[in-house]
Amino acid sequence: MEFKDYYKIMGVARDATQDEIKRAYRKLARKYHPDVSKEADAEARFKELGEAHEVLKDAEKRAAYDQLGANYKGGQEFRPPPDWNTGFEFSGGGYTGGDAGDYSDFFASLFGREFRGAAGRRPAHAKGEDHHARVLIDLEDTYHGATRTITLRVPGVDARGHVITSERVLNVTIPKGIRAGQHIRLSGQGSAGIGESQAGDLYLEIEFRAHPLYRVEGRDLYLDLPISPWEAALGATVKVPTLGGIVELKIAEGSVSGRKLRLKGRGIPGDPPGDCYAILAIALPPADTEAARDLYRKMAQELNFNPRAKLEVPK
Repeated sequence: MEFKDYYKIMGVARDATQDEIKRAYRKLARKYHPDVSKEADAEARFKELGEAHEVLKDAEKRAAYDQLGANYKGGQEFRPPPDWNTGFEFSGGGYTGGDAGDYSDFFASLFGREFRGAAGRRPAHAKGEDHHARVLIDLEDTYHGATRTITLRVPGVDARGHVITSERVLNVTIPKGIRAGQHIRLSGQGSAGIGESQAGDLYLEIEFRAHPLYRVEGRDLYLDLPISPWEAALGATVKVPTLGGIVELKIAEGSVSGRKLRLKGRGIPGDPPGDCYAILAIALPPADTEAARDLYRKMAQELNFNPRAKLEVPK
C-alpha cells in the first residue's frame, strides 16, 4: 500500500493553517472538477484532493496523520505502525463526505469506519458529543483490576489557525476482566452540552500492550514454554508463570514441540474465565564445549533415531 502525502497533494506546507488548507482546496477543486476541467486526469485528481481535504480540514484526523511524520515518501510500501493512533481523543471524523468507496485503502487503513461522520447543525438544546479514544493497558491490569493515570492527546486549533494538541490527564478504573476491544465509559467527560443539556461521555477503547510472555486471543492466553529434550522424552513437572502466579504443569512422556497444554481458568477473568495454553518448544543445549559435542556424538551413535524417516520415499 502506498503512503499518501496529503500536504503534497494539496500543495501546502505541513505547518499550513486551516484557512490556508481551505483556500488551497477551493482553488484546486475548481481546477480539477470533472464537470469543468479539461485535464486528462481530472476525475482522479479531484478524488485524491477530496481525500486529502477530508483529513487535513479536520484537526483531529490531521493531528493523528501528522504523528506518522514526514519520513514516508510517495511510492514506498506503507503499513500503519502498531498502535499508531492510541492516546488520541476524538469527537468525530471519518467518512464525512461520502462512503468508503470514495477513499483509498491508505485512508481506510488509518481511519476506517470507527471515525464517525461529523455532526451537522445541532439544536439549541442538545447533549454534548461523545468523545472516543483508544488506550493501551497491561495484561496485569485486566487480570487484577487497577486504577491508572492515563494521558490523552486532544487535538485542537489555536488562535492563528494551526493544529495543536493539548494533554488531558485522567484517573481511570480498569475493571477486572475487561477484554481488548471493549470500552470504559466515563460519564460527562465528552463535549459540553448546549444550553442546559448534559455533557457527552468519553469512551475508552481498550487495547493491550505487547506482553513479553503471552499472546491474547479473546480471554485466552498463549505462552511458548521451552522444555529440555529429556523433559520431553522422559516426562517432567515444570514450573510455569501465569498472571496469577507460578503453577506446576505435568509434561507427558514423549511430548513433542508444538503440543498445547491447557491451564484451565488461568486466562483473563470472566464468567467463565479464559484459559492459559502452554505451547511446548523443545530447546536444545548448545554444543559449545568439547564435552557437549562428545555427548551429542554419543547420542548420534547409540540412539536409533532418524528425524526425517517419514520423508523417505518407499522404493
